[in-house]
Parts: sequence; structure tokens; C-alpha cells
Amino acid sequence: MKVIFMQDVKGKGKKGEVKNVAEGYAHNFLFPRNLAVEANAANMNVLKQQQKSEEKRKEEEKHEAQLLQKKLEAKEVTIKAKSGEGGRLFGSITSKQIADLLKKEGIIIDKRKIDLAEPIRALGVTKVVVKLHPEISATLSVHVVEE
Repeated sequence: MKVIFMQDVKGKGKKGEVKNVAEGYAHNFLFPRNLAVEANAANMNVLKQQQKSEEKRKEEEKHEAQLLQKKLEAKEVTIKAKSGEGGRLFGSITSKQIADLLKKEGIIIDKRKIDLAEPIRALGVTKVVVKLHPEISATLSVHVVEE
């Protein structure tokens, strides 16, 4: 019996997949738990519409990420910090501080998307990679100046 999975079922299929399963398994397990529906013409049309809307949503997210990428690459963020001899900072600049500063300027980015291998510990300009989308990342200039 062909069914359309409505949720991920371990070992059987993922959400949106159309698979052939035993009739008893479908009637006694999948249907009562709303894990799947029968793959008839009406349900197949609903599945196609959902896939189209999902694709459209992903395209919009990618487009927004590209716009944000252009905005970030043209921007230089300046952070003031106390420093000692040789331009070494007392403490360090973390991704959370960079995210907070961007938030004040109207750009909301999750601190986990800012890819800092290690915190910034010196004065000067540092290039920081920001992952906006699985396929798109931007390079942000972070300028650390003495307070």
C-alpha cells in the first residue's frame, strides 16, 4: 500500500516521502497515529502544493541571506576595548559582543552564526565569517580600537 509520510518514522521514511508499506502496518500503526496518509490523487496534490510552497520559502530565505550578505560585507563594526602593551586586550571580543553591536545597528544575527575560531584578543581589523544560509556566508570587518 502506498502512503505519504506526514512525519519522520524511524526506519521507514521521512516527512513528505511516498513509500510502499504493508497494508496492516499502515492501517494499524501509521494511520491511527497520524504518521501517514494514503497516497491517493487528492493527497498527492496536497503534497505537491506543500513541496512548492516549501521551495518558494527556501528561495525567499536564500534571497534575504544574499541581501544581508551585501549589507554585512559593506559594513565595518567598531568595538572599543581596554588594551595593554603591544595592542593586547584585557579580556577578549566574543561573538556575543559582535552580535549585540550589530543588533544595536538594526541587523539581527544569532551569535552562533558568527564563526570565530577563537575570541579576538588584539587591536586592529579582523575579518569574521558570518554564516547566513547553508550556501551563503559573509565576511564582516571588526575593528577593535583602544578605549
